[in-house]
Order: sequence, then structure tokens, then C-alpha cells
Amino acid sequence: MANSQDHSRIHSLILQAKEGDEEARDELLKCCRNYVNVIARTNVETWMRAKVDASDLVQQTMLEAYRGFQDFEGTSEAEWLGWLKQILAHNTQDFIRKFRAAKRDVKREVRMQPQSPNESAPGINLSAQLQSPSQFMIQNEREFELADAIAQLSEDYQEVIQLRNLQRLPFDEVAERMGRSRGAVQMLWARALKQLQESLSLSGED
Repeated sequence: MANSQDHSRIHSLILQAKEGDEEARDELLKCCRNYVNVIARTNVETWMRAKVDASDLVQQTMLEAYRGFQDFEGTSEAEWLGWLKQILAHNTQDFIRKFRAAKRDVKREVRMQPQSPNESAPGINLSAQLQSPSQFMIQNEREFELADAIAQLSEDYQEVIQLRNLQRLPFDEVAERMGRSRGAVQMLWARALKQLQESLSLSGED
């Protein structure tokens, strides 16, 4: 199965990088960029209910992971994902705080979800969040593969999956955010999910 091979590859890259192999470290970070991007975008858009450019957040997280790799003490893929999520969560809080401050400075209010000052930005588990009407679930070890598959979809497909599956918005709100009818959004979502599942199934057969 490709997911087992990918899992072994990530583990191997971690071990090589920890031994000082800079090429392995670069490849490891490259492998997880789509993963960080999907989670970062979902986090900030869920929290702020606005489409924002999370590229700076992704860049900062990847840079900190690169510079601080020697601080990573684990060896497994799960530990690696957890470490990345910790860095991302910290940067997400800074991103949200700066975004709100900038909006206040120009006296433009942004409607946000109710959240207490001490509450953390939401964490996203791609495998746990993505599911079809038939409760199709992706196993945790396919996190990277799932993020890569989402990144390869068209922009509209990516957006409808972000809004419906990852942010868990009702179809009426997804339709409003995308400027389409509810029926059009439901059809778009079904096609997007089908393409995503086909892509994952094909990669699993390699």
C-alpha cells in the first residue's frame, strides 16, 4: 500500500534529518508544506469567518520548523505532525491577533466567531474532519497524502471542501460564501469529494 510506503518514507526522512542530513530535512519539510497550508488556511478562516491569505503564516511556520529542527525530539510521523501543529498553533494566535489589530487600526470591523480571549485557535485533524455522506474516513497515517490530494484539486473544489468538510459549515452558509445557490454548491461538493476520494484510492493502489 502506498500509504505504508509514504509512512515509512517520512519516518526515514526524520531519522536521516536528525543525523544531520540537510537534504533529508529539506525534503521532509517540502513533503509537509501542503499539510501545513491546508490546516493554516482552515484555522484562520474558521476563526475569522473571512477568506484570508494565510501564506505568511505557512511561511513563518516552515521557517521556524527549519531553524528549530534540532529541538524536535521525536522520531515518528505522529510526533512530527504534533510538533508542526504546535508551531502552527502558536503562529496562528499571533496571526489572528495582528489581523484583528490591523482591522481596528483602519476602523473596519470583522465579524468573528465568539471566542474567549484565552481560547486557542481551533486545531484541524484532516483525517478526522474529512468524511462523505457515507462516513468515508481517511486513516491518520495518510495525513500528508490527503493534504497533497486537496492541494491538487481545482480552486473551487478546494474551497468547497474547506468550507463544508473542514470548517463544517452548513450548505446555506457555504453557498453564501461562494456566491452560488445551495443546489449548485451541493453538486460541486459531491464532485469535489468524488475526485478527492478517487485520487486517494488510486494512490493507495500504487
